Amino acid sequence: MILVLDFGGQYAHIIARRIRELGVYSDVKPCDMSLSEIGKMRPDGIVLSGGPSSVYDHNAPLMNKKVLDLKIPVLGICYGEQLIGKYAGGTVLAGKLKEFGKKEMIVKKNGKLLKGLSKKEQVWMSHGDLVTELPKDFEILASTDTCRIAAFENEKRKLYGIQFHAEVAHTPSGMQILKNFVFDVCRAKKDWQIGDLPKKLIKEIKKEVGSKSVIMGASGGVDSTVAATLLHKAIGSRLYCVFVDHGLIRKNELEEVKEYFEKKLSFRHFFAVDASKMFLERLKGITDPEEKRKIIGHTFIEVFDNKVTELEKKHKDIKFLGQGTIYPDRIESAQPSKYASKIKSHHNLTLPEKMKLKVIEPLKEFYKDEVRTLGKELKIPDEILNRHPFPGPGLAIRILGEVAEERLKILKEADYIFIEELKNSGYYSKTWQAFAALIPVKTVGVMGDARTYEYIITLRAVTSLDAMTADWAKLPQELLEKISTRIINEVKGVNRVLYDISQKPPATIEYE
Repeated sequence: MILVLDFGGQYAHIIARRIRELGVYSDVKPCDMSLSEIGKMRPDGIVLSGGPSSVYDHNAPLMNKKVLDLKIPVLGICYGEQLIGKYAGGTVLAGKLKEFGKKEMIVKKNGKLLKGLSKKEQVWMSHGDLVTELPKDFEILASTDTCRIAAFENEKRKLYGIQFHAEVAHTPSGMQILKNFVFDVCRAKKDWQIGDLPKKLIKEIKKEVGSKSVIMGASGGVDSTVAATLLHKAIGSRLYCVFVDHGLIRKNELEEVKEYFEKKLSFRHFFAVDASKMFLERLKGITDPEEKRKIIGHTFIEVFDNKVTELEKKHKDIKFLGQGTIYPDRIESAQPSKYASKIKSHHNLTLPEKMKLKVIEPLKEFYKDEVRTLGKELKIPDEILNRHPFPGPGLAIRILGEVAEERLKILKEADYIFIEELKNSGYYSKTWQAFAALIPVKTVGVMGDARTYEYIITLRAVTSLDAMTADWAKLPQELLEKISTRIINEVKGVNRVLYDISQKPPATIEYE
């Protein structure tokens, strides 16, 4: 097995995932794990993850230096590379030459780590510090224009480092690098298979829930639908799915979700609750994104509690709240690690301290692409599995600032046009996520020789594998022009349309 030590990195868990994809078991543990605990795990290799800290920070996450002397191969990624550099007696430059997103890397020598790579490779960077000097027994393998030591190795000590993130999809040769480390350096055996994961998850749900019942938040999205299906297969009619219309859903959303659950998935208990007035009233005057998420999360629980009270008149054993939380939600909410940086609070992770229900999250260890694979195993129709992600807070985080009814109406229509045209052109299936957002700034325009002063709509379409990194989708100019023209002509209150070409990182996919 390969051990991943977590220094609070956004991608720590995905490293283990990639290694498991290679057929070798991998597990993530805290970076301050003791030498004796590491010894008990008997890893073939150790990977040091990235992290948001500087190695010079007062409270920087550290590990026992003797990890480097265990004669177990060690690969440092980003912060992990910097930590090896510091411990080995090299020089780490703090925060002077930051790099984010795509970079071209020049491979000077392949060595064992970069075997099979070309002289020029695209890599994905996300760092502030970087290693500038290493002792003589270390060999520099690759560089970028601003990072002289983008990759290094010390075969004698079995120490390896890369400044970029090999584990993300936007480093095309990243899997080759991990493969080189796992098999050529660590000599690990390919003996792990994912097996019958649905059966395993269903068994775990049965054990946890017992004879009780579950009320499930069913948004119609991929995550909640797959989670609900697992729960349904585990406990059958003791699952009560509730779709909450918080007034922040997309156009025609309720009708589509109702059809999915009642007709295509054949769920026995599906309820739709119109709580739009309650949500919109509580969001009046609120502009802070974190406050919006908190209000939405707490109001969701209140709505569910009320529904449980209603259902308990006939069924007195509802003790669990099912959620479609996946691993990226937890990462951005800084839940898995004490060293992680909080990016934004996901509404399903900002729950009240005192709750009547116990939360059950069957998918909390998985990424979006894994969830879709699970969905296929569960025979969920492709039209559901291939739906673009839609956040729990809905359009509230796609309207920057206050959520006003006028803005909601405008955004629903603009988003509907965008998605309709993507589907008509065949580009919906070529993008991982696409949506419109409303910028609460008005600009001057001219329509019919008259001055207008109206809102800006921004369009966001990205390609991604697991939402941990994302690139902007290269949509044809003709398509963007058609979408822009339709929105400006058909949606009253808009006179300007922009297309977002930022990557994640440094941007996130959603705006708030």
